[in-house]
Amino acid sequence: MAEAVCDTLSNEFTNPLVLKNGRYENPWKGFKFPSLGGLLKFVFITKDNSNIPDSRELDKILPVETPDFDRLNNPPPNDIQVTWIGHACVLVQFDGLTVLTDPIFSQRASMSQWFGPKRFRPIPCEIQELPNINIVVISHTHYDHLDHGSVQQLNVRFGKDLAWYVPKGTKQWMTNVGCENVTELTWWEEAIFPKNTDVKLVCTPCQHWCKRNLIDTNKALWGSWIVKGPKLSFYFAGDTAYCEGFEQIGRKYGPFSFAAIPIGAYEPRNFMKNQHVNPDEAVKIHEDIKAENSLGIHWGTFKLTTENYLEPRSKLTEELKNKNIPISSFFTLPHGRVHVIGKDKLSGVE
Repeated sequence: MAEAVCDTLSNEFTNPLVLKNGRYENPWKGFKFPSLGGLLKFVFITKDNSNIPDSRELDKILPVETPDFDRLNNPPPNDIQVTWIGHACVLVQFDGLTVLTDPIFSQRASMSQWFGPKRFRPIPCEIQELPNINIVVISHTHYDHLDHGSVQQLNVRFGKDLAWYVPKGTKQWMTNVGCENVTELTWWEEAIFPKNTDVKLVCTPCQHWCKRNLIDTNKALWGSWIVKGPKLSFYFAGDTAYCEGFEQIGRKYGPFSFAAIPIGAYEPRNFMKNQHVNPDEAVKIHEDIKAENSLGIHWGTFKLTTENYLEPRSKLTEELKNKNIPISSFFTLPHGRVHVIGKDKLSGVE
């Protein structure tokens, strides 16, 4: 017996999100769950074109900067300040808020620090060096987005002063780690931030899936997030393939002052297209949600797929030029760079 769980909105925003036999299903047209055969072909047959050089060459081409901690601790009151920590982990400061997305400060995106995808670019700072954080949003349960060690360290440092927002089905995992202030939402569900009632968070749709062990596939929901302040707004796409949900998000909640949108981990396309957007599709999301400014994330940190390690950045630039979209409106940053949108100069996509 299937139970519809998305009942908070009507008409075009009531996506037929379904919880069937205790597992969530994607409602999007053409979605197919990654097959075992596709996974085996990806792992054992697909040619690896990533061509990641040694650390000395990486330091020149993809540098990691030490954040300007004075700027982090004194963000501008009327602008958006953003720092890319790496992968999908972004520190966003606006309207008196400091928001952290999908924190991963560990060396490996894995259930163990002995095996699994390892960073080829180091973290720009430690958790103990971060400014005070008000909100953490989690997109889904995959190890490169929900990292046990990072969650644990953040909880030790900030405790109940830190508000966690997670998709439906993830709260119990968070409380097991020790997190106290956890809010769990389903798609289109809204919550008011208790410490500032002018701040609203919304869990919004995307196309992905969840898994942490052999038996828990899609028992938790995946999602994107909106953090809407009194003056400015932030959209975090999380980890996603392209779907019609982004147009719906743009119509209901757009435009957004700033968005963090994935641009990497997309090849081979026949296997990854139902899981991750490529740069062309990332630009479509930027347009669909009506983002005024976007940062390209989910690249340049872990080797997860087979495209060249710099291709997400170059393909993003190409697509923006093809669509006559200003390069400065959808940019990338070096790891650790503290950037004020509209104030700090960007010489194109870096």
